[in-house]
Amino acid sequence: MLTRRRLVQAPLLIAASIPAAAAPQVQRVIYPAPESPTDQRSQDMVALLQAALQRTEVSHGPFTLAPAAVAASEDRQLLNMEQGQAPTVVWASATAERERRLLAIRIPARRGLLGYRVALIHRARQAEFSRIRTLDDLRAYSLGQGPNWPEVQMYRQLRFKVQTGSYEALFRMLVAGRFDLFPRGINEVFDELAAHQSEVPDLAVEDTLLIHYPQPYYFFVNRRDTGLAQRIELGLRAMLRDGSFEAHFWRFHGNAIQQARLGERRLLRLENPLLPPDTPLADGPLWFDPKAMRRP
Repeated sequence: MLTRRRLVQAPLLIAASIPAAAAPQVQRVIYPAPESPTDQRSQDMVALLQAALQRTEVSHGPFTLAPAAVAASEDRQLLNMEQGQAPTVVWASATAERERRLLAIRIPARRGLLGYRVALIHRARQAEFSRIRTLDDLRAYSLGQGPNWPEVQMYRQLRFKVQTGSYEALFRMLVAGRFDLFPRGINEVFDELAAHQSEVPDLAVEDTLLIHYPQPYYFFVNRRDTGLAQRIELGLRAMLRDGSFEAHFWRFHGNAIQQARLGERRLLRLENPLLPPDTPLADGPLWFDPKAMRRP
């Protein structure tokens, strides 16, 4: 017969033998660090990624989201991720080559806005750019781009002259006359002007032209990281269904779209020979259309 003391201890021993429920595993997501303290180009992408991950916490568990410890060029980010190093997610312009190497979440995170380009110029040259009417007119001028940006290959295939330099150097190179126009996404150009005009006072936004080419901007992950890819896609599609994706787009880009005065500019359309043929260009709701522009 058990003593009173042993009767008390027995349930405690049984309870101690039952394993505790495992804590949910926290998914660690690392995104690219900005290239410089003034580089604000990716604030919208960080916020969109965070929102997509939050939308999937019930199904996929908790997460942490943090920048990589060291800034790197876009090509280096993609190579590091391909090799299984940080970052674990990168946002970048789509090309057929990138989609072969990496796993793309094929929802254009900026609704193709990056393919609508206005140019930074030297302010004293506006009158000559106002006379541009055709692509051949535009080909008479040289364009500035980062050395590893996919647009370099695209522009050169389309017979444009391209001068390359580091991101921060391009603004100084432009006003020094090393090239003529620096085409920038609508979502980039006005913030970049504000960030660099005190250092480069002759910098200005060109007033008459709008260059457009199809340009998806996707989240990419390592091809083996299918779980993270699925999670991001599920979160983004949930946001598309409930309207929060569009609200995010206008919150970050609405003012720049209005400031660009798209309807008053001459539109010059380019092809994008770098895209894979199955790019979802026909899926209208995924893309920004200036002709059907409405702000919620």
